[in-house]
This record gives sequence, C-alpha cells and structure tokens, in this order.
Amino acid sequence: MCVLSSMLTRFKRSEEGSIAVETVIMLPLMFWAYLAMYSTFDTFRMYNLNQTAAYTVGDAISRETQAIDPNYLQGMHELFEYLTRGTGQTAIRVSSIWYDQENDRFHTDWSQVRGTVQPLTSEDVHSWHSKLPVMPNNERVTLVETWRDFDPLFKTGLERRDIYNFVFTRPRYAPRTVWSDS
Repeated sequence: MCVLSSMLTRFKRSEEGSIAVETVIMLPLMFWAYLAMYSTFDTFRMYNLNQTAAYTVGDAISRETQAIDPNYLQGMHELFEYLTRGTGQTAIRVSSIWYDQENDRFHTDWSQVRGTVQPLTSEDVHSWHSKLPVMPNNERVTLVETWRDFDPLFKTGLERRDIYNFVFTRPRYAPRTVWSDS
C-alpha cells in the first residue's frame, strides 16, 4: 500500500507531459472557436449582401418610367440572386403602395411576387403606419421585400434562418411605378 501511495504522490507532483495534456484539452476548443467566428462573420456578410441587393433592386425599380412587366420582375429576381451569391431559396415581392389621408390607411396599387410568398393586398397594408414612412395624401412608394434561406457552413450554434429585407423607395422620375401584365 505504501508503494502505491508513493507512486501516486510522485505522479501528482510530476510536470512531465503537461503541455501535451493541455494541447489535447484546448485544441478542440480553439478549433470550435475559430469555426464559430467564421460562421458568425459569414452570417453577417450574408445579411449585408442581402440588404445591399434589396436596396439595389428597389433603386432600379424606382427609376423606371415605363411599366414593369413579368419579364422585368423575373430579371430583378435573378439580379437579386446573383448579387447575394447564396445557395438557398429566394423570393421577392414588389408592391406599389399609396396613402389615403382621409381614411388614414395604406392601399396597394399592385403587388407581384417571384418565389413562394403571396402578393400583398390593401387589407394586408392598411395599418402599416409603423413600417412605412409618413406620407402625404395620395403619395406612393415602391416596396421591395426579399427573402433568402441561409444555412451556415458550420454548425456552431447558429442555425438555418430566413434573411428578410423590407425596403421602400419613392419613385424618382414618375409619380408612381406601374405594372403591366403584358
């Protein structure tokens, strides 16, 4: 018994190999921390890309003086996908919204989608006072909403999520943005 106690005491006081033990403990933690930092950075990068792309689409549409048609909207959807460079599913909804001051409510002139979302109706937007800017009577804005599925490359605590953007722009060269089905 005395020999065993002596060996345990000697083992407890020995410092040989402590760096190897510390490395075995810390290396997986450091590797996980690096992957978590990369995933967090990539998530913020993707959020920024999506927001910038949504503003780009909204700005392009706001400059149109001719009617927008299905081919134009499909091109804007493809532009959004190109600018975001992601791999998930995307959707885009473009709506023309105007304000009725007499009834203090918003209405839609039209709403068109590409992807799996539904078009907006006047009932959907009638009380969006907290989402849309203060507008004078009969003023119109073009609303661009975008969605993208984002799945981080590494599973470090960030899960799959939808990136959603809500961008409104006043038409620049015409009183409103017009839709044409042809």
